[in-house]
Amino acid sequence: MKVKLGLLYGGKSAEHKVSLQTALAVIKALDHSKYDIHPIYISEQGEWIRGNQLTGPVDDVKKLVLKETGTAISPVSLNTELFPAQQSTQNESIDVVFPLLHGPNGEDGTVQGLLELMNIPYVGNGVLASSAGMDKVIMKNIFGQAGLLQAKYASYIRSEWKQNPEEAYAKVEKELGYPCFVKPANLGSSVGISKATDRESLEKAFEEAFMFDRKVIIEEAIVGREIEIGVLGNDNPSCSVVGEIVPKKDFYDYKAKYEDGDTALIIPADITDEQYENVKTEAIKAFKALDCSGLVRADFFLTKEGKVIINEVNTMPGFTPFSMFPLLWQEAGVSYPELIEKLVELAIERHNEKQTIKYTI
Repeated sequence: MKVKLGLLYGGKSAEHKVSLQTALAVIKALDHSKYDIHPIYISEQGEWIRGNQLTGPVDDVKKLVLKETGTAISPVSLNTELFPAQQSTQNESIDVVFPLLHGPNGEDGTVQGLLELMNIPYVGNGVLASSAGMDKVIMKNIFGQAGLLQAKYASYIRSEWKQNPEEAYAKVEKELGYPCFVKPANLGSSVGISKATDRESLEKAFEEAFMFDRKVIIEEAIVGREIEIGVLGNDNPSCSVVGEIVPKKDFYDYKAKYEDGDTALIIPADITDEQYENVKTEAIKAFKALDCSGLVRADFFLTKEGKVIINEVNTMPGFTPFSMFPLLWQEAGVSYPELIEKLVELAIERHNEKQTIKYTI
């Protein structure tokens, strides 16, 4: 029997376009003999539109859910509008949802919480891991408690900064120094990130980051190679090979990732067996510290002294066939279609395990 797979994509987020790229890639890779595919689009304004079931690959995911052809739905009434099997027959149900959403309102635990309340199996990390992994400040606080080595950092919310910006700049200069990186705390894909090398660029960096979030994080610059590893699984995760990012620009920004391709990805990275084991150990430690499930891409710096310093984890990493996470697993012997199938299996496994929990006394 085919699995009825709901693909949830788009989203009210600055990473909306990235999500569309991911959805298109997944649809093209899915085996239609194994899956009934149901597209569910969330517009940049937050409107949910359900498209018709797909019968084959497509070239434009947005056309699938135009208002003229799709059905506007309310996430508040998912029982009857999105998952009719909750009210009627099993044949109409969606078996698993794959949230192909990046950034706030999708990768941050909000959609995951909605699906938890509906008791619907879904791919990827749960509420806690998603929300903690989305907020770079909370994530780094947890990593610190877990004993992971990381760069020095500071954070501010908008009201604190506006109240005394000069104090904020002075603290960053004293505690972190230049160069440093200023980032929105709750965005990925390098949106809103700036490198500050002096007071003038620091002020501009704060202003840029606060355009995208009410909280920013400032991190000291680490001199080292940028390496990444994929983690896959639930309670007993496994790791891919390690890859290295070599940006031709000053750092790996949004344009380098998604627009001009001005970056070299070296897979596998040229590292020693000992360094690989160290990266793998730290990645699994980070995965378990956040109580992750399904998938994670863990990003590190490897210094000349051989120190492995965690930068962050991404609980819904870029997921096109040319993104780092799938490429790492391809090198490890897991193809893109196989990776998708494995994630769906992990979603069902985790959901079934949750059904054994007792909720009454």
